[in-house]
Amino acid sequence: MSIPAAPHSTASFLERLRTAGIEPGDSEQVRLNKSLLMLTTGLVSVASMLWLVIYWALGPQLSSTLPFAFQLLLAGNMLLYIKTRNFDFFRITQIALFLFMPFVVQWTIGSFITASGIVLWGLLAPIGAILFFGVRESVAWFFAWVFMIALSGMFDYMLADSTSGTYLVVPIRTSVVFFALNFVAVATIIYLLLRYSIQEKLKIQDKFDEAHRQLAIEQERAERLLLNILPEPIATRLKHSNQTIADGFADVTVMFADIVNFTQVAANMAPNQVFAMLNRIFSAFDDLADQHGLEKIKTIGDAYMVAGGLNEGTADYTAAIADMAMAMRDLLQRDFAVNAAHLEIRIGIGTGPVVAGVVGKKKFIYDLWGDTVNIASRITAEGVPGMIQCDTITYHRLKETFDFHEPQTIYLKGKGNMTVYRLIGRTQSGAAAAPAESADQF
Repeated sequence: MSIPAAPHSTASFLERLRTAGIEPGDSEQVRLNKSLLMLTTGLVSVASMLWLVIYWALGPQLSSTLPFAFQLLLAGNMLLYIKTRNFDFFRITQIALFLFMPFVVQWTIGSFITASGIVLWGLLAPIGAILFFGVRESVAWFFAWVFMIALSGMFDYMLADSTSGTYLVVPIRTSVVFFALNFVAVATIIYLLLRYSIQEKLKIQDKFDEAHRQLAIEQERAERLLLNILPEPIATRLKHSNQTIADGFADVTVMFADIVNFTQVAANMAPNQVFAMLNRIFSAFDDLADQHGLEKIKTIGDAYMVAGGLNEGTADYTAAIADMAMAMRDLLQRDFAVNAAHLEIRIGIGTGPVVAGVVGKKKFIYDLWGDTVNIASRITAEGVPGMIQCDTITYHRLKETFDFHEPQTIYLKGKGNMTVYRLIGRTQSGAAAAPAESADQF
């Protein structure tokens, strides 16, 4: 059973090699560090062999043992990393090879001059440490390179006279060529690494910017969704506080609108037709609420609840509620694109103190409680289709600008007999004083 797993393991190993050992859970910075170290390993490996070929072509015959050993160490360390996925060990040992091998090569060839400044290659260690570790961690590697330079310089100075005849004889032209090549090669590799690093970081920054833009879009969408559920002041408080939101209002006008015989009508319709019918009607009511500066509270089945006085949008919110109630009634009576089923509504309006707040922690809603809410709901249920019934407080507030039928006495369970007033419409003087948007409804 274990034999078929070998091709898969090989394929997985080769894939990790191709992708610089990058793991799915790696951060963007770690991905960049791994790619940079693999790129550095490849460039140094190619350069070390190329240098040996050029040396031989120019005349000096150097042993291939050190370059070959360097190749094996670099490649072996890389394969060990791909196998173990231990990136911390890999980058430490690989940078150590970049640091010490140039000095070993120089000591084998001779001095700074005969080795053509090959120790410049050791500068890749502190530069690599900046890229692979970070600025703070690179300091130790830089001082290690400086120490090795100073140590080599001290040995060259102290042993120059006594060992001058033992150094490998390198023609001056070859030394000059390799001084130039070492400077150019090291500078080129450093430039390529920095260029690649900056390019990749710019790509990462672009990804972050795009992610930030998408996050801003999603945040705006969430804001709109929250404002569709809660009034803006409540939404703002909820975002900035975990405290329970419950407020008392001394004077609020509440309206309920109930669709007459909805259950019977819906019984003969498919579920999607019922939804479409309610959605058209309640969406039209939402538009009216916005036009009159009122706050939609919720829908309960076939009932629609709206309130005025919870915000500073409308000064005369009781009149605005009455105007909206008439607009709702008239809309259903004349717009059969919205009201294709020719439904009727009954409406109840009550005014007085309420408690308002956000209920629950999940799927929360903004709701109202109190006797005012109960009265508005109950006089709606006891109403007549197409009629708008108001309680006594609402009547006294509107009687100067609205006409009413004679008061009616109805019985409410738990409340006893109660006087209600059926709204007709604005008086002539009241219609002249009505807001333009309200007047346009009629």
